[in-house]
Amino acid sequence: MTSPQIFLCMVGGGHFAGMIVSLAPKYGKKSTGAEERQATVIAHKTFHRYTTRRKQGGAQSSNDSAKGAAHSAGASIRRYNEAALESEIRSLLTEWKDFIDKSQLIFVRATGSSNRRILFGPYDGQVLRQNDARNRGFPFSTRRATQAELMRSFIELTRVKIEIVDEAALAAVAAAAQAASATPKAVSTPSKPTALKPSKEDEEATLHTTQLQALIRRSKVPALLSYLTSNSLPADFRFHPPSSQANHHAPTPLHLAASINSPAVVLALLVKANADPTTPNAETKPAFALAGDRATRDAFRVARSELGEAKWDWASTHIPSPLTKEEAQKRDATEKAEADNAEAERRRIEAERLKKVDEAKGEHAVKKGTGKALRAVEKTGAEKREEESRGLTPEMRMRLERERRARAAEARMKGPAGGGR
Repeated sequence: MTSPQIFLCMVGGGHFAGMIVSLAPKYGKKSTGAEERQATVIAHKTFHRYTTRRKQGGAQSSNDSAKGAAHSAGASIRRYNEAALESEIRSLLTEWKDFIDKSQLIFVRATGSSNRRILFGPYDGQVLRQNDARNRGFPFSTRRATQAELMRSFIELTRVKIEIVDEAALAAVAAAAQAASATPKAVSTPSKPTALKPSKEDEEATLHTTQLQALIRRSKVPALLSYLTSNSLPADFRFHPPSSQANHHAPTPLHLAASINSPAVVLALLVKANADPTTPNAETKPAFALAGDRATRDAFRVARSELGEAKWDWASTHIPSPLTKEEAQKRDATEKAEADNAEAERRRIEAERLKKVDEAKGEHAVKKGTGKALRAVEKTGAEKREEESRGLTPEMRMRLERERRARAAEARMKGPAGGGR
């Protein structure tokens, strides 16, 4: 017996993403060894075509319907891409027909009538139907149609969220409802819901977050350490709000410094600010797991060497064996020397090759000149003058020309006829 499954797809702005997911999860292990449930994706596919008009918005077909067909090259390309995207999506739906027919629910997000027409037709051999009882929409806001966005939406649809409310809050809600039912209802115009004003603590945390992130991104190490000290903030300060995507991935200064590959900030936070390298982010990853280059990873290893093995549980940080600054510098110097030697050897080989090419050309010229080397052609007077004046300014050329004429006049006067007429 096959496990139950659902079909999810999104289309809009030239992007399409579709996925068949089994509702029976598979179990894996996190990096920490804990067991976790993972979605079983049976099939997935994404398409993208250039169909929207840049800076003006909307599909080309919508613009043609409103203002008439445009005749530019870009408009022709967009029309072709719209037709190609429609063909690709419908071919994929036909290919997945067995999966879709077996799906218990169908979740669709199609913005605009043209996108819904791609999915629901009518057309020959269409797979999705408007009147299908399994059709559902996404009951929350979604972003661009990508595989990652489909997986996020699947998790939102299948995970249970629990909100804990204390008894005091429940009593307050009950009292408010009782008071509202006791008072006569007054006829009033509906008012817009007012946004909750952030508390003073939230505003302060947001300000600290903005300042710290700016200093880290600009690698201002002294200013960063001074800001932490003057505001009595811990090195593991949690950025606010934690629900944002950036703070979800990099919730602390050390995570952010590692993710943007800033080795100087990483070393300062670990050694001077006493940041905790074992702190995980929302994805259970320590800061070292976000480092993207060797210099940043070396900063973690140097910090481990300077702090000592007893300072932290280094096994949970994923940081390799300690490395001293001298060892790192020596290794970099060795690699640089090897690279320089390799470049010098390459240049030597290239010089020898060019020398052989020149010698071969010379031998060819000798053979062509009846077996004897051709003597250099004597330069003319104009060529000599041109060579002498090359690289001189116009003033220097005029002065050189006057001197040359004066010497020529003196030579004529000293000649056989220089004694006068």
